[in-house]
Amino acid sequence: MFIHRINPVAFSIGPFQVRWYGIIFVFGFFLAYLFLLNAIKTNKIKNLKREHLAELILYLLIGVLIGSRAMQVLYYEPRYYFTHPLEMFAIWHGGLSFHGGLLGAVLMGWIFCKKRKISFYQLADVLAVSASLALFFGRIGNFINAELYGKISNVPWCVRFPTAPGCRHPSQLYEAGKNLFNFFILSFILKRKFIKKLRDGIVFWHFILLYGILRFSIEFFRYWDYYFLGLSKGQWLCLGMIAVAIPVLVRWKIRREK
Repeated sequence: MFIHRINPVAFSIGPFQVRWYGIIFVFGFFLAYLFLLNAIKTNKIKNLKREHLAELILYLLIGVLIGSRAMQVLYYEPRYYFTHPLEMFAIWHGGLSFHGGLLGAVLMGWIFCKKRKISFYQLADVLAVSASLALFFGRIGNFINAELYGKISNVPWCVRFPTAPGCRHPSQLYEAGKNLFNFFILSFILKRKFIKKLRDGIVFWHFILLYGILRFSIEFFRYWDYYFLGLSKGQWLCLGMIAVAIPVLVRWKIRREK
C-alpha cells in the first residue's frame, strides 16, 4: 500500500501557483515540437518547414485545450461545471478529456494542413508517436493531482489518495504504462512505414486502435460514478475509436494485398 502525499504544486510565485500538471502539459507540447523538428530534418513530412512549427503548435494547443475542456464539461461532468461555472476555466486543476483533445487536435491539424498544403496523414503519423509519450507524462500528472483514481481494491500496490476514501487501484499509472507501450509500438510502426513504404496514416490509425482497446480495458479498474449498460462514458468513446479504426485498417490491408 502507498499513501499519496505528493504536493500537486511544484512551486509558487507570490500568490500564483505552478502545478506539476501544468508543467507536464507544456512539456508534452515541447515533445511534439522536438518530434516535428526531427521529422523536418528527415523529410518525414513534406512541405513542412521549421518556420511553420510555432504556428502548428499554436493550432494544436488551441484544439487540444478547447476540445479537451469542452468534452470534460459537456460530456463527463456537466452538472458540476454548470454549478461551478468558473471552474470551467481552471484547467490547472486538471479535467482535460483525452477524447475531446484528440478531436480538437485532429480538426485544427487538418485546418493547418489545408492552409500549408501538407499531408494530414504524414503529420498525424509523427504526432501519434509524440502524443503517446506526452500522454504517458500526462497520466503521471493525473496521479500527482490525485485525480482519475481507480476503484477500491486490496491489491498490494493500492494507493490511498487524499481525495477519496479507501485504498484504490492507481489507474493513472496503469494508463501511463499503456501510453508508454503505445509509444514503443508506434515508433516501430513509424520506422517500418518508411522501410516497407507503407501508406501514410498507418501509424495514426494504429494509434486510434491501440488506444481504444487498451483504454477500454483499463477503464474496468477506474472509478466512475456513472455507467450506461455497464460501461463508463470513456469506454463508449473507446468503442467508437475501435469501430472506426478497424474498418480503415482492414480495408487498407486488403488493398495492399491485391
